[in-house]
Amino acid sequence: MQRNSHVWSRIIVYAILTIGAATMLLPFFWMIMTSFKTYGESVQIPPVWIPRHFEWDWYHQALTEVDFLRYYWNTIIMTVGRTAGQLLTCAMAAYGFARLRFPGRNVIFLMVLAILMVPYQVVLIPQYIELRNFNWLDTFWALIVPGVFSAYGTFLLRQFFMGLPRDLEEAARIDGLSYWGVFWRIALPLTKPALTTLAFFDILWSWNDFLYPLVVTSSDSMRVLSVGIANLEGIYTTQFPLLMAGAVMATVPLLILFIFLQRFVVQGIAFTGIKG
Repeated sequence: MQRNSHVWSRIIVYAILTIGAATMLLPFFWMIMTSFKTYGESVQIPPVWIPRHFEWDWYHQALTEVDFLRYYWNTIIMTVGRTAGQLLTCAMAAYGFARLRFPGRNVIFLMVLAILMVPYQVVLIPQYIELRNFNWLDTFWALIVPGVFSAYGTFLLRQFFMGLPRDLEEAARIDGLSYWGVFWRIALPLTKPALTTLAFFDILWSWNDFLYPLVVTSSDSMRVLSVGIANLEGIYTTQFPLLMAGAVMATVPLLILFIFLQRFVVQGIAFTGIKG
């Protein structure tokens, strides 16, 4: 009797998970199918789920009507720059808060965490004014530099550093390593799961960022994917299959990346969740 109840409980859990997964995948399925429909099918009521004939020409139009490859390149540069910067700055700050003893450490850390409570839109205009004073508007400096630090990334890595055994660091210090040497050669290699998790989140946020690149760039040559795809929308009518084709091409790299990194992402979240 107990075994049967256990089996039924597992069946119910898997059924709920399957329904949840299907609900999450449904918008992606609709996006992909719409990218192959004719315009008439994309606006037909009741909706058409599977197109009668797959129209591949929408992808060609998305690549030719706007400078899609340029948008890709700009997005890659911005994403790589932000991610590399955050991994370095957040790791150094997190290690300092987790391991170094200095006056006001906890107060400063609470001030860093307070940044998470400030809506991004509040600092957007002051940030724009600063970038204008630096003559960085409509450049990669404006797209990258303000995003090279993250309070969330600092908190995430600090939790991981606090869970590392101190014996390794103390042994390294006895052998003559400096604090920088301990950080670079001992602590940092042990945080690969957390670094991979932070890198994935940074890539996801940077790749999908829309408002900030829209504000700090003005020329078409500096547009990123999120802003460039918006140019596919018409003033009076929108070719929804064309828009979905652009969205599919922008989404595929993130899906591939997640497939390769999902094990490290889950591991990093689990470690930072139980240690601290």
